[in-house]
Amino acid sequence: MFGRKKKEKELLKDGAPQKQSQLSVLKDAYKLVKNDSPIAILWCLLVFVLILGFGVIIGNNLGHPIYAGFLSLPLAFLAGFFLFTRFANTAAFSSIQGQLGAGASVLMSIKRGFITTPAVAVNRDQDMVHRVSGKAGIILVGEGGFAVRTLMQDERRKMERFLSGVPVTEVLVGDGQGQVSIRKLQKHLKKLPKKLSTVQLREVRARLRSVGGLNIPMPKGPMPTSNRMPKR
Repeated sequence: MFGRKKKEKELLKDGAPQKQSQLSVLKDAYKLVKNDSPIAILWCLLVFVLILGFGVIIGNNLGHPIYAGFLSLPLAFLAGFFLFTRFANTAAFSSIQGQLGAGASVLMSIKRGFITTPAVAVNRDQDMVHRVSGKAGIILVGEGGFAVRTLMQDERRKMERFLSGVPVTEVLVGDGQGQVSIRKLQKHLKKLPKKLSTVQLREVRARLRSVGGLNIPMPKGPMPTSNRMPKR
């Protein structure tokens, strides 16, 4: 029995997805930045050297160049790393620009305040609408061609009937007029005015969970006012 348990633990250990280490994340980010903009690495190194050199020069004038160099080293590293993360974010957005489901991947990377249900509506041309719930209410994010507007209108009507009184906002991903680019999508959602309290948001999410992620089955025509079952 103990041997079987040991084997089961080994199988679980081998089959479980391993968490990516920070070093692997940095390597992937470095490759991404290098492919997108090779000169970006040089800019990061330049910022590091300039801040470190500036600190040493000030320390030399004060008579303590080595001490000033030790103090300016972490500051130079932080400045270079901050610039590197900015380049990495830009490269990440460039790598998914125009790809199917790029908006969903950006939305689902928001860690706090929003819950995204991707592809609640999809058509044959692979235009899709994602549903996001937050204190701004229900946010419908569409990506695709012109037909995605029809999908968003249909989904909006479903939300307005299913969640009466809950504000619904439409966001269209793209670079055209009245659209929000992939790079600014997260910031745009976070800047939306908060219209729901924490309790109201919890109730909205509970109702959405009760119907699942995909198309919400809504009856056509006016909502019935009688509770009687139809006669057979």
